[in-house]
Amino acid sequence: MNAELGAFEFQCGESIPNLVVDYETYGEFEGDNAVLVCHGLTGSAHVAGRRRGADTAGQAAAWWDDIVGPGKAIDTNDYHVVCMNVPGSCYGTTGPASEKDDGEPWGTAFPAVTVADWTQAQRELLDHLGIPNLHAVVGGSVGGMNALDWAKRHPDHVERVIAVATAARLDPQCLGLNAVARRAVTTDPNWQDGDYYGEDGPIHGLAMARQIGHIMYLSKASMEKKFGRRSAGMDAARDTFPVDPAAGFFPYREVESYLDYQGEKFAERFDANSYLYLTRAMDAFDLSSGYESDADALAAFSGDALVVSFTGDWHFTVEQAEELAEGFRAAGAKTAHHVIESDHGHDAFLVEPDRVGPPLADFLESGVRGRAVTNTKDDDGGSEFAPVHTSLFSD
Repeated sequence: MNAELGAFEFQCGESIPNLVVDYETYGEFEGDNAVLVCHGLTGSAHVAGRRRGADTAGQAAAWWDDIVGPGKAIDTNDYHVVCMNVPGSCYGTTGPASEKDDGEPWGTAFPAVTVADWTQAQRELLDHLGIPNLHAVVGGSVGGMNALDWAKRHPDHVERVIAVATAARLDPQCLGLNAVARRAVTTDPNWQDGDYYGEDGPIHGLAMARQIGHIMYLSKASMEKKFGRRSAGMDAARDTFPVDPAAGFFPYREVESYLDYQGEKFAERFDANSYLYLTRAMDAFDLSSGYESDADALAAFSGDALVVSFTGDWHFTVEQAEELAEGFRAAGAKTAHHVIESDHGHDAFLVEPDRVGPPLADFLESGVRGRAVTNTKDDDGGSEFAPVHTSLFSD
């Protein structure tokens, strides 16, 4: 579904005459049961179920279908779920690939986008839908940053915040990798300073950027298990990227084949300029921006917070998640940090629904007093979320 929100001013000070947002809703709205789900970097509004109508966005598969739906962790029998594609993306919401009033694509003339712009657009969409307040906002990865921004900017409009596989800001290593990924796009001759619409575009550069991303999303253990040093076969196709003269003597490894395939498929479905814009938004996010600390930024939030992290995730580490949880605690929010033992790396929040779902479901129902898969008793005999590392847990 699409909604026209009218003129929209971005945080950078520039405006567009009409922001169109793509969104999907699930379950019936009953006044106090709305849950906003924020998607990851290249996700869409299609979080669950079968796509309604023609698949024009290029992403047919629902990205969190194991978590959102009837009888699932975010149970659409109980909650009214809203998921909106963010400004700057290419899955139905206005972005660089969208047409201006003159019929030409915005390209790099599109205003710079921030996570705060995503939050503002979501707030305006919820107003459009007649939803004043949220029972909860939940997001993973940069969607988790989006959820944190809600606690910062609209603390009176949300009761519970769930931040999964995320942090208050990117560390220098991830900033550097994102920079290299963007350079892969902008140094592709077919990028043409962002004015490539109607032509082939920077297919190779975007594919390489996605390959860097995939390496960031996997852990050493998961890559060893999935690929090892195995060869994909001397006769395997190598036509996606140019290869060096000596390549024919050496094996084409399974890890190379996987990355080539993932890069090629991504370049077919996503817009290169959108990739540049969205990674810039993620890089720029800093929860404490404008405040002295994360706790100061969260000081007005009086609800419950759940932070979920994964031991194999080096993109957003357990330590970064604990720093985030400490910020919530210092702000006085009831906080639980649930640590999941996983070798899947950053992708764990998408591929391990059996481990991610239970703490989400319990928290949505009962806040930090919910019972997770594993639990510990507090001094009053009640049950609380218990992370794998109990030293990271606090009331």
